[in-house]
Amino acid sequence: MFDRLEDLVRRYEDITMELGEPDVANDQNRFRALMKEQSDLLPIVEKYKEYKDCKKTISDSEEMLSSESDEDMKEMLKEELSDAKDRLPEIEKELKILMIPKDPNDDKNVIVEIRAGAGGDEAALFAADMYRLYVRYADRHGFKVETLSVEDTGIGGMKSVSFMISGTGAYSKLKFESGVHRVQRIPATESGGRIHTSTVTVAIMPEASEVEVDIDMNDCKFDVFRASGNGGQCVNTTDSAVRLTHIPTGIVISCQDEKSQIKNKAKALKVLRAKLYDLEMQKAHDAEASLRKSQVGTGDRSEKIRTYNYHQGRVTDHRIGLTLYKIDSILDGDLDELIDALTTASQAEKLSSVND
Repeated sequence: MFDRLEDLVRRYEDITMELGEPDVANDQNRFRALMKEQSDLLPIVEKYKEYKDCKKTISDSEEMLSSESDEDMKEMLKEELSDAKDRLPEIEKELKILMIPKDPNDDKNVIVEIRAGAGGDEAALFAADMYRLYVRYADRHGFKVETLSVEDTGIGGMKSVSFMISGTGAYSKLKFESGVHRVQRIPATESGGRIHTSTVTVAIMPEASEVEVDIDMNDCKFDVFRASGNGGQCVNTTDSAVRLTHIPTGIVISCQDEKSQIKNKAKALKVLRAKLYDLEMQKAHDAEASLRKSQVGTGDRSEKIRTYNYHQGRVTDHRIGLTLYKIDSILDGDLDELIDALTTASQAEKLSSVND
């Protein structure tokens, strides 16, 4: 590991020198690529410097202790030595985590798709609650939200909704949200006070560029129709809505939020690109799952990952056995404690597999 760290430090120094050259500054694509690589390397370089400083503190303290006669000075050196020895294993662990290969999708925007599952109207109402949860989470982190398509029920629920969350690191934050979310509560329509169980499915897909996914337009069929549901003055009066069918996969995407047919077509293609990219990720996930069972996972859409129990005020993530009694704040977008715990569990799992 330390040979690799030395290589990374040298690479960081080379990049720093290269960024100072005039011809690099004039090439914006090259400049941005180097800045990105430098930014990615900086946390590792800083942590490795902290590691070497800690090792030096231990070495210097031990050497000084062997020749020091003043008792007060010896006590100070012993305390400094003890602190450094306690800190060293923590730094080593942090370095190992930083050295885990980064998910190439982590910095990407995400397309979120929420679909009502079992539970009829109550599932559709919970799908709308989940939509608001992620919108509020995005607001808390300064991410931008753009609605791509909505199929509502007319009573405040959503049969399905897809939207983009844009911002650096959006995928790294939300990638563990994919799966089946279960709600247990008394529906507003339930006169007997019985608790019902309903589900929604959440899919988190990294945005894919045209370079990453090349769509053959001959494989696409476009139909236009008049938008329905809530809309602006022009949305419901022109044939601006677009239905895109990808013939090889059978994927169907409808977009009707924009007044412009061209803009709705562009949104539909953006969603299709993400879905096709996601299919490739699914294949890789399935291949990995056949080799080892991932505790946290980000790929299995059929996996029940979380329960929201209104009666007990709790939210339980079944993958890591974490229960939080703060359902109101979580539904208001306060997901950080859950996401941090899932990230930590994933890192621990990767570290374990590397050590094995």
